[in-house]
Amino acid sequence: MQIVEAGRPAPVRASEIAHFGTVVLLVSTGFGLAVLSTKLTERLPIPCPAIFLLAAAAASDIWPSLYQHAPIRSVERIAVVALIVILFNGGIDIGWPRFRQSAFPIVALGVFGTFMTAGIVMLFAHFALGFGWTLAGVAGAALAPTDPAVMFSVLGVREIRERSGTTLEGEAGMNDPAGIALMIGMIELATHPGASATVVAREFAVEMGVGVALGIVGGWLLATCLRRIRLPNASLYPLLALVLAAALYGGVSLLRGSGFLAVFLAGLIVGGRRFHRRSNVAGFTSPLASLAEVTVFVALGLTVALSSLSWRTWFEGVALMLALAGVARPISVVASLLGAGFSWAERAFLAWSGLKGTVPILLAAFAVLERVEGAERIYGVVFVVVLLSVVCQGTLVGVVARRLGIMRAHPSPR
Repeated sequence: MQIVEAGRPAPVRASEIAHFGTVVLLVSTGFGLAVLSTKLTERLPIPCPAIFLLAAAAASDIWPSLYQHAPIRSVERIAVVALIVILFNGGIDIGWPRFRQSAFPIVALGVFGTFMTAGIVMLFAHFALGFGWTLAGVAGAALAPTDPAVMFSVLGVREIRERSGTTLEGEAGMNDPAGIALMIGMIELATHPGASATVVAREFAVEMGVGVALGIVGGWLLATCLRRIRLPNASLYPLLALVLAAALYGGVSLLRGSGFLAVFLAGLIVGGRRFHRRSNVAGFTSPLASLAEVTVFVALGLTVALSSLSWRTWFEGVALMLALAGVARPISVVASLLGAGFSWAERAFLAWSGLKGTVPILLAAFAVLERVEGAERIYGVVFVVVLLSVVCQGTLVGVVARRLGIMRAHPSPR
């Protein structure tokens, strides 16, 4: 068999198949080792995402071609797809009834707490580290969102008492979209000389408002479709759910709304409804979300070579990490949860569990792609903060929960 290319016949070369087979082998082996590395967390309380992130970054140093062939735009798109799956599954796991019981603290921490954290980080970055006001604002917006999914990879099947666990899970679904909307406003401010602070507020209001409205409507339509449509194969239900969730994200984003918030709210509504083959949907999205988490941490890790991080980047990352964990997060938790009925032990746990994950790196990538001045500096610093957060804070989450007495005595499967 011959294929005509550029006017002359060219034989099909077995080397092409072998080359692609090598790629498949390396990728599958890498993901296999990543999954098997989770066994380490049975003996060491290190979060799995920390292993993926650090291993990928180290691989970029050992094999520079990996770093050179991991364009940040492609990685950003991988992260967006992964977050759609993670947030949709997170909403299903929580469900509307659980969310409604803790709605006030979730919204307060997810929105008000995000703004407060971003503001404190901005002030610290400007006055303590010498960042310009705009760049400090970009750093604050990038580092404001938390990632409780990282924390639960440490806790495993252990349950957190009362509303603390639900609040942390719900906060992740709220403050990720809030942080993204805030970053979009900051990028607009940084790249348009005539823009003012009102631009940030307007962009945030539009993103969140459209996201909430269309998320509720889209979630109701999605749940209705899953309940009324009868498909010939049970395995098609989770595929239909994910396709509709992805379509919801795309449609809301085109209308300048927060597609991430819409997907999370849709997951909440679907998780609170009873419909045919509901167990198939939940049983499929959960492991897929775990795979998405592995994928995004590995992909983001490949964008940074550890040897390229200067001592200044490490210093600024450590300083911002200490400011976040010791000042910004505790203040935002205490201020956001006033009158919410949480004990001081629960507030202390929520303050410690403000772990950083994929979203801060993704937000820093947005700034790089939009050519914000100094964004490369922010990207390196954010990577250091995330790495220290998941390793240092994440390692001690279980210890802190036990010491504060808010972990259930007998674990139950999640």
